[in-house]
Amino acid sequence: MPRATRDGVGIDYAVDGTSDGPTVLLLEGLGYGRWMWRWLTEDLADGYEVLRPDNRGTGDSDVPEGPYSIDEMAADAQAVLDDHGVDRVHVCGASMGGMIAQELALTDDRVASLTLLCTSPGGDDAPEMPPDVREHIFSAPEDAGPKERVRYLMEPAVSDDFYERESELVDRIVEWRLAGDATPAGREAQAAAVAAFDATDRLGELSVPTLVLHGTADRVLPVGNADLLAELLPHATVERVDGGPHLFFIEERESVDGRIRSFLDGVA
Repeated sequence: MPRATRDGVGIDYAVDGTSDGPTVLLLEGLGYGRWMWRWLTEDLADGYEVLRPDNRGTGDSDVPEGPYSIDEMAADAQAVLDDHGVDRVHVCGASMGGMIAQELALTDDRVASLTLLCTSPGGDDAPEMPPDVREHIFSAPEDAGPKERVRYLMEPAVSDDFYERESELVDRIVEWRLAGDATPAGREAQAAAVAAFDATDRLGELSVPTLVLHGTADRVLPVGNADLLAELLPHATVERVDGGPHLFFIEERESVDGRIRSFLDGVA
């Protein structure tokens, strides 16, 4: 895999799709590896070049000492674009990746569009993660094995029936997460970045077309964050996925990926 380096930190990234097509940069959420984009990558590979970096602290990228910041991870994404020679890019980010995408668009004029999934602008007015959910996703039972720990931590991010409804997929996701997610230290350092992020007073500067997608049943980042983004972003289209959890783009991957593809086809 190619590897970009910034300030001594190596950022590993995958390249898929069509090298002469428009470039799309996919940025994953807190703790998640680039496996979470496998379905969208498959859908975009015919016609687009897709870049999928592992955030610092995650997968094959380096794990420098934390805490991290969102602007630091946006600079890592810039290093990936520089390393690959990209002069124009469409950026799609989920959760923490959506925060990185916002920061990148604010600091790099190569960004031509934004797709923001289940994310937040941060700040005092942003609806917060409920305390019980926060405790759940950051503190698995001490006696849980590796697989049980992954399942436990992911529970608030999916629908109540997802584990039963797609049991084989869940088994695969657990294996992918064990192989490619953030280390415990990396996850903690990324969480600090999310907690400190606030772009509310700057988003009015953005003029790029933006698609905001958010599940109405998101227990991790409540859907009110999408309403706040709609107020702050001058050129945003906001669409709610009825009953969608935080990982709605995995549970409803066919319809969501189709919507993202349609948006990109209109702005690329």
